[in-house]
Amino acid sequence: MIYLENKENLINKGITQLLEIKDAEIRLLSLYQCRHAIDNGIHIGGAFSATIPMVSLFYGGIIDVNIENPTAIDQDQFVLSKGHAVATLASIYADLGYFDKEILKNSRSISSVLNGHPGPVLPGVHVATGPMGQGMGVAQGFAIAGQQTTNFDVYALTGDGELQEGPIWEAVMFAGAKRLENLCVMVDNNGGQLDIVSSLHFPYHNLRANFESFGWRVLEIDATQYHTVYEALHQFKYQPRDGRPTAIICKSTKGHGGFSNLMNNHKSTLGAELLDQEEAFHKNTRAQKEKAFCNFFNKILKEVNLSEVTNVLEQHAQQMGFALNLDGSELKKVSNIPAKVKLKKADVRNKKIEYKSEKLPKLEHGKLYAADKVIESAMKIFALDERIFSIDSDLASTSGLQSGVGHVDKRRALNVGVAEANMMLIGEALSVLGSNVWVSTFCPFFDWKILRRIAVGHQERLEIIESKGWLSEGHGIDYTMVVTAADLDTQSNGATHMGNDDALLMNEAAHVNIINVSCPQQLLSIMKWIVEGNKGIIYLRILRAPSKVIYNADFKFEFGKSYPVVQRDKVHAYIVTSGRSVFESMDASDILLADGFGVNIIDMPSIDSNTIIELYNTGKPIFIAEQNNGYLWTNFRKVLFSNLESINTKNIHPINLTVDGEINYIHSGTYSELAEHYGLNADRLSKQILNILKS
Repeated sequence: MIYLENKENLINKGITQLLEIKDAEIRLLSLYQCRHAIDNGIHIGGAFSATIPMVSLFYGGIIDVNIENPTAIDQDQFVLSKGHAVATLASIYADLGYFDKEILKNSRSISSVLNGHPGPVLPGVHVATGPMGQGMGVAQGFAIAGQQTTNFDVYALTGDGELQEGPIWEAVMFAGAKRLENLCVMVDNNGGQLDIVSSLHFPYHNLRANFESFGWRVLEIDATQYHTVYEALHQFKYQPRDGRPTAIICKSTKGHGGFSNLMNNHKSTLGAELLDQEEAFHKNTRAQKEKAFCNFFNKILKEVNLSEVTNVLEQHAQQMGFALNLDGSELKKVSNIPAKVKLKKADVRNKKIEYKSEKLPKLEHGKLYAADKVIESAMKIFALDERIFSIDSDLASTSGLQSGVGHVDKRRALNVGVAEANMMLIGEALSVLGSNVWVSTFCPFFDWKILRRIAVGHQERLEIIESKGWLSEGHGIDYTMVVTAADLDTQSNGATHMGNDDALLMNEAAHVNIINVSCPQQLLSIMKWIVEGNKGIIYLRILRAPSKVIYNADFKFEFGKSYPVVQRDKVHAYIVTSGRSVFESMDASDILLADGFGVNIIDMPSIDSNTIIELYNTGKPIFIAEQNNGYLWTNFRKVLFSNLESINTKNIHPINLTVDGEINYIHSGTYSELAEHYGLNADRLSKQILNILKS
């Protein structure tokens, strides 16, 4: 008799049958997106192979999310690392009530918030992702927060093609070592990628062993069936954990669940006739799955001892958005409850870090201090606020972050080893959750590709905040890159480590605010400015060797403002500079004064457009001295050409590391050797300026 079967097995069987009904509906919504997309296109292969894992996760009673308030941190998190499966994600989110199904129309168009990859412009999505192996690292960062706050779980879906990216394995190593048992990664092992949809460019001989070697628990399953995927997720969610993160290798095929072989492609443009055909098949599939569930449910209804099973299934069906319509004592239909938008606008997020200013270090004017020691001392105060996090990558001795934050709470002072990409991804995750995050490494070691995607997500957040969408003020990110050994301060480490071109590169990345630090007091004020919150992405270049305090204790940093550090009674010229070159320029000004020339020094830690125009309008010679390939000089040109109708260049003189106008890398040497060789020490700088002033 049926009641002799295990009740839990009956419930699980009923749930998987309901999931099969939902499967058809989600695929129909994905095809609906394709029909109404601006290009009638869809990344169908990866979207369809990801459908069973994602439907199981969101409708199987596994993930615990707050659809009304997706930014609340007391809920599970999901990251779609393989962003090409955005159609499946959007279908599920529309069905769950994150947004209206009307958003599924006109996707990929400039007027739509539904793009070819997911990002925060789409309600409920926290990070911008794509096929670059980065979403998994962000999920790992969420898992770190989950272990330190309300013990939430984190799920990510990645693709097997995506596993060819290096950052994936940086995250796999770290997550295993840190025993992130609240992290579950589903690998859509569909055996294809963009250029070869039927196979991978190179095979994984033992993907299971790869994960296991880094300390992961691995479940390898058939992902063409709901009961196997559901069971694996159920095992992660509800069975005892042993400290290991979980990888569920979901073996499938590209385009699985579609009927036409055109569904096996990476991306397809589907005509109306084929869409009609596919939709008809999926509607027929839904009807078959509905009939099978009704028959199963009706058998259970006849058993008086199994009312508990039917009650659970009714509740679960309702959570899926289904109504079980009984006609007398029989279930004849599983109908849809009309979807309603549940998501509400996020509350304003307070980003201001609380601290006692009187506890901050007191810096003596004229005395030498190392930047890392200033950061360490200040972080011992700032990190008393639990929203401060830091991540280093085996160069903590140059930043002061780990020793400072770790003095307060070592759990919030992370070190990823030689894995800068992973450092940046963890930092992004923590900043998305509302923390004030500081990441640090040498100037050339930051990953531009990862920074660019972080900046894309930040831009989308700002756009939604400005347009009064689902995010409110305070939901941008506070993400500071402490960039150590700037300009010539790397000295004898060699060209690969020299920070002479990084500022120029980062200057071309949108939403990255560059600050070049000179004085330790200036650095302390910049840190106070950053912890006020809502400062976005900061690229903070600091000196490695100690430097002298030249600003008073009441100095207040403002982004986009420069500061005169030498002012002569009679002015013959100006030097605009930043960083270590400020001190060489001050000494050069003293030398020039002895030769009868008054040269004012302007410290420009961030680009000050107004001062650039004002200096140009004086008609006096302007020398732009910097120990890199010309970051200030580049912005001088941008500002002048953007604001003036005509420019006379005879009074503008760049002095930097370019040789005969060519950008180069620089090699090893002591600071004094390098500064003298490139004409950037006080003596040679003053001679160059003197020759021009006398000519």
